[in-house]
Amino acid sequence: MKPARTRFAPSPTGHLHLGGARTALYAYLLAKQTGGQFLLRIEDTDVKRTIPGAEQEIIDGLHWLGLDYDEGPDIGGKFAPYRQTERREIYQRYAKILIDNDKAYPCFCTPDQLEKTRQEQLKRKENPRYAGTCRNIPPAEAAKRSADGEAHTVRFKMAQEGVTIAHDHLRGDIATDNKQLNDQVLIKSDGLPTYHLAAMVDDHEMQITHVIRGSEWLGSFPLHVNIVRAFGWEEPTWVHLSVFLKPSGKGKLSKRDSAEANKDGHSVFIKDMEDLGFTPEGVLNWAALMGWGVAEDDVLTLSQMIERFSIDSLTPSPAAVNFQKLDHFNATHIRRLTPEDLSARLKPYFTREGLKVNDDVLQKIIPLIRERLTTLDDCLAFGAFFFKEDVSPTPEDLIAKGLDAKQSAEVAKKCLEILSSLASIDHATAEPALRAYVEESGLTPNQVFGILRVATTGQKVSPPLFESMEIIGREKCLQRIQTALQLLEKI
Repeated sequence: MKPARTRFAPSPTGHLHLGGARTALYAYLLAKQTGGQFLLRIEDTDVKRTIPGAEQEIIDGLHWLGLDYDEGPDIGGKFAPYRQTERREIYQRYAKILIDNDKAYPCFCTPDQLEKTRQEQLKRKENPRYAGTCRNIPPAEAAKRSADGEAHTVRFKMAQEGVTIAHDHLRGDIATDNKQLNDQVLIKSDGLPTYHLAAMVDDHEMQITHVIRGSEWLGSFPLHVNIVRAFGWEEPTWVHLSVFLKPSGKGKLSKRDSAEANKDGHSVFIKDMEDLGFTPEGVLNWAALMGWGVAEDDVLTLSQMIERFSIDSLTPSPAAVNFQKLDHFNATHIRRLTPEDLSARLKPYFTREGLKVNDDVLQKIIPLIRERLTTLDDCLAFGAFFFKEDVSPTPEDLIAKGLDAKQSAEVAKKCLEILSSLASIDHATAEPALRAYVEESGLTPNQVFGILRVATTGQKVSPPLFESMEIIGREKCLQRIQTALQLLEKI
């Protein structure tokens, strides 16, 4: 296959979301697999909806995912600029070519006129569409009115007879009766282009070979194909990806569903996923398999995806978003990280909580907590107590099942005596001594070790007790057990 040139072309009108990330991923994989280039283009012509900071969030999100582009607005490239608002003159030039070749025309209809026509069509129960009012204005007259400064748009002159056959790589030929198509606006009255013209011009100028985009563009697909053909350009390979469904499988997933997902620690937005402790490896693996016809449980790195990817394996079938799958892939990729890499990723979560992290201690706890992590921020639940000077257990949690506060205090006191008598509380020394006490006392391991766990870690669930105590250290453990004993004696 020849080197492919692909692009990710988002609008900076909101957060980078799951659908955009998957589109970028597939475009990236195809480019890298074929030795081609992947570029980022910002389609910011909808100025009113542009959100400050959105472009930077897109750039940061792509870098976090590891989808580094070869050309883009912040790094430049052969076909710069890569923001559409900076390419206005280019679109004006191409619009003029269409007008000169009777493929487009100036439209002088005012918004009020268009709205009046629309309401009349709705009353007649017709689908609203442009009535063609300015379609047949003589070119000389239209040119003079434009030159005189009369406000106008530029509309595409769609063929009114025949059929448009557009070929989508996943769906095959899609036939549309031209009578169903409209004379869409290509240049707005402010001089900026609509997506329809700008994207087609940019894809041609930037030599894009494969247009990989969301299925929401299928409705405009016949128009886009007609625009490309009106210029006589070679068409790219069009790939419209499958739609995402809600986790229930009923209805299309929307950005609004993120609020519901957030209730159980998930999101459809990439920045949220990063903040929630998901890894780029887990997110990419999860996103890749929704629409790619490989085994749903395949654990793949980005380099493995590049090796295996094929647009022939993509499927148009809708995919239900399964957040449990995300948890599975994320946990799996966490376990694949080297101890050094995992330590580096976990450290910021501890420091954000105001904890002073000892790097040697952090390295020691990795083997204890790695298997327990689904997301990176789970490290706080299983490891924050290692970096605290003291812990604050709930007094009631110190009372073992089947015992009262006084009996539990006696257990804590005995554990304190045993551990104080030991020169070291490494698990090879402390565990046999305390198990011997369990045997002698007639108590259960859950009772004795449960009290000890809450006393030393401040919580009822923790990594292995004796390994944890060894890392906490003798003096700190004795101090914490003493504090727990005092709490029990007060009850």
